[in-house]
Amino acid sequence: MQTTIKVLTVGSLTGLLFAVGLRLTWVEIRQALRQRGLAWVVIANFVAVPALAVLAVRAFALPREIAVAMLLLAAAPFAPAVPIFTKLSRGNLALAAGLTAVFPFLSALLTPLACVISFKAIPGSGYVEFSPGTILMVLFCTITLPLTFGAAVNHWLPAWRGVLLRPVEMISECAGAASLALVTVAELPSILGVGGRALLAMALLCEAWMVLGWMLGGNGPGSRA
Repeated sequence: MQTTIKVLTVGSLTGLLFAVGLRLTWVEIRQALRQRGLAWVVIANFVAVPALAVLAVRAFALPREIAVAMLLLAAAPFAPAVPIFTKLSRGNLALAAGLTAVFPFLSALLTPLACVISFKAIPGSGYVEFSPGTILMVLFCTITLPLTFGAAVNHWLPAWRGVLLRPVEMISECAGAASLALVTVAELPSILGVGGRALLAMALLCEAWMVLGWMLGGNGPGSRA
């Protein structure tokens, strides 16, 4: 089942990001990435978010396994599904796509660094070995490449945009739904075993991160990803 989940997840992710690329042009992405204040997004993602996770882990005295998992998620790049949610909320799709395409290159170096520093706050967390080259290759192939390829198709073969867009979105959405259902079934015992205290900590962290993102997002939908 694990192999099936991985195939469905990767297929859904790459398909949806390819579809996002089909909706954009190089000019739109370049202009979006020229906005001021994007450096704060990097600082928030790799400094503020892990710091909040460390505070939550220590405040709730969470078990080591759950604490490590939360810190790994906190130090990871923001979800590649961000462009999809941005499209649904009518935010700045070009900005979301541009950041999603660029962040893998930053994450290959900054995510391991953030994790190493964060783990020092957890007694007995041990040492986690990272391979920046492997991380970069995986993130590039599953995130940056499909987005870039979609934008390239839209630029060089615009007639194919209308042919590919809706079928790719529908197949990817079905694959994503199937993957989520299988993960829920396979991991339900682990989810139920997490405990109320850990779930509360995660919920509060998600709310804090959302507020932080809202504060950095500017005054209008055009500046929000």
